[in-house]
Amino acid sequence: MTQARAVSLPLRMSRTDLRALFLALIATVALMFQSVAAEARGAPETFADLAEKVSPAVVNITTTTVVEASTDQQPIVPEGSPFEDFFRDFMDRNGQGGPRRSQALGSGFVISEDGYIVTNNHVIEGADEIEIEFFEGFTLPAKLVGTDPKTDIAVLKVDSDKPLKFVPFGDSDVARVGDWVMAMGNPLGQGFSVSAGIVSQRGRALSGAYDDYIQTDAAINRGNSGGPLFNMDGQVIGVNTAILSPNGGSIGIGFSMASNVVSKVVDQLKEFGETRRGWLGVRIQDVTDDVAEAMGLDAAKGALVTDVPEGPSKEAGIESGDVILSFDGKDVKDTRELVRTVGETEVGKAVRIVVFRDGKTQTLMVTLGRREEAENTAFPEDNPAAEAPETVQMMGMTLQPLDDTLREQLGVSAGTDGLAVVEVDETSEAYTKGLRAGDVITEAGQQKVTSLSDLEARVDEAKEAGRKTVLLLVRRAGEPRFVALGVGE
Repeated sequence: MTQARAVSLPLRMSRTDLRALFLALIATVALMFQSVAAEARGAPETFADLAEKVSPAVVNITTTTVVEASTDQQPIVPEGSPFEDFFRDFMDRNGQGGPRRSQALGSGFVISEDGYIVTNNHVIEGADEIEIEFFEGFTLPAKLVGTDPKTDIAVLKVDSDKPLKFVPFGDSDVARVGDWVMAMGNPLGQGFSVSAGIVSQRGRALSGAYDDYIQTDAAINRGNSGGPLFNMDGQVIGVNTAILSPNGGSIGIGFSMASNVVSKVVDQLKEFGETRRGWLGVRIQDVTDDVAEAMGLDAAKGALVTDVPEGPSKEAGIESGDVILSFDGKDVKDTRELVRTVGETEVGKAVRIVVFRDGKTQTLMVTLGRREEAENTAFPEDNPAAEAPETVQMMGMTLQPLDDTLREQLGVSAGTDGLAVVEVDETSEAYTKGLRAGDVITEAGQQKVTSLSDLEARVDEAKEAGRKTVLLLVRRAGEPRFVALGVGE
């Protein structure tokens, strides 16, 4: 502890001296409070030192694309007009009569002294030429190493006569809401521009299966794409990718792809020129509260398997209706988390998967395949068709067992058994939960149904077990999903 220093004061002090002493004491206390407050919130006095440190590794990117002339433009003057030659020459001189070169701007950053550069895929997509401008003022041509549209990341490479300044990736998982961050890039062509703010939120998802965005209020505008988001140690914890804006400019809601996602993608692009993501080979949906109740789960968690096509999971014994609770030693919160975790796992790795099946857990071993090799697998996409006669109403739906005629009308493969949904009462729970005419119910209570009596039996069993809902496996145009419907009293 700091010891107070003894101060010798005169026994008699004038009013002026007392006033000066009082003001000095107030100033000292104010400075003490400011110091404590600054230490508590970690507020930097300046970002200048950080900017000076990282600037040499941040780059401006200019891409050039040759745009072919449109062949379907209407002539400005009628064919045969005496002005036809004049307007043709005018169009040619202004680049409208043939191919023209289009340029675009973006940002990036150097990650190694031998010239690897990270940016967004959309910055360089379709580019014929890529030029890198460095902070020191020189430029170098770049070649494309690889891209990953799913995370909007691209890796470039330049050849330099001297080692280049670079910046390291940091651990985005330790970034907290409220931490200071600094963005740097080429907004609206204003190169090497710095903006600062805080981490506004973590774990944001926009549209991709592998999204893990850091939201920040640091100013990000068009041209910032591909630039780095730094923590206060000068480490890259995000790649600036998108903004939320009604007018195209920054309103303080920007998104940076988290570095722990980016670094794995970058490593694969550098090594293979492409991504190699793990593939489990299942179709899944989130477990809702009513689905959890219908299955006897104690909480709505995990990923519910709706279909198991040919692949790693089918070979390992995973079944439709299983709930994946754990993957490779990690608890599974929902489908998004499972997809990301599987994608980040090494292809060919054997992993332990814990599933909930028939009221108890089982552990299975699955050897992961590669997603990129499996993505083009075709699944039936036929459209559901018309209604069928001689039907029975149940649970707000008009149902009929499948026959050959209905299978053909609904595009269902031969040998499939189940109940065709012919009509749905728009005031029913079934309609609210998305069931529509043309759907096919193939399971109830995780058992196959081939007749109305089968469905009635599953409903009775749910009631006897004290459950409020019964779980249905519904297929639409070949796509399966589970729906929990109330069984009534």
